[in-house]
Amino acid sequence: MTHSRVSDRIRGALEIRRRHEVSAFSIGFVIFPQLTQLDFTGPLQVLARLPESATHIVAKSSDPVPSDCGLNLLPTCAFASCPSLDLICVPGGSVGVADVLSDRETIEFVRRQAEGAKYVTSVCTGAFVLGAAGLLRGRQATTHWAFTDLLPLVGATHVKSRVVKDGNLITAGGVTSGIDFGLSVVAELAGELVAQSIQLGIEYDPAPPFDAGHPDRAPHAAKDRVSSRYQRMRDLFRARLAHQNSA
Repeated sequence: MTHSRVSDRIRGALEIRRRHEVSAFSIGFVIFPQLTQLDFTGPLQVLARLPESATHIVAKSSDPVPSDCGLNLLPTCAFASCPSLDLICVPGGSVGVADVLSDRETIEFVRRQAEGAKYVTSVCTGAFVLGAAGLLRGRQATTHWAFTDLLPLVGATHVKSRVVKDGNLITAGGVTSGIDFGLSVVAELAGELVAQSIQLGIEYDPAPPFDAGHPDRAPHAAKDRVSSRYQRMRDLFRARLAHQNSA
């Protein structure tokens, strides 16, 4: 085969790929230093299997992004090169989200992308990034159980549920709720059978060894063990949100 024919085939393949990426449902996860990796990787594992979709992992730059458990995450594009997203998802974190609440560049990127997105979503405390961008005012939402009392600070009304949908806004509770959120989105976009097939493929069949995953059921000793840590983070979030609102 001649060199020109090989080049033509490569160009043809690239053009087909380009057309697919343009026509595919565009999903973007906004990542940032010290995010909680399961907030991101849980729904990513589900939504990356959505048929006719393209997934983008977006950060300020293409540099690796450290999570809060030591796992570095590699973006696929930077803010400047990110295409228009059909679904934008902001995962959560503790110190990581607190820092983003003071990061005008990230907040503006989220606000800008949300303007044209079909779905605006978050997992865990990522809800407060949406809130800082003005996207939760007058909306129903949820977040990690330890931070639900702060949702009124961004104009949201808390609904006690693993996943809350209010129009095109979808918020998920803490960490593992992101998998439920991902499956819910797949069911809405591609039907329950596709969502069930993905659930089966990842063997998402929760059977935790302890019934302590929510404060309504966790023993007092477990709640006492984490209460001081969460109180410090609530105070930090409250201070960052107050500063952001006054800016």
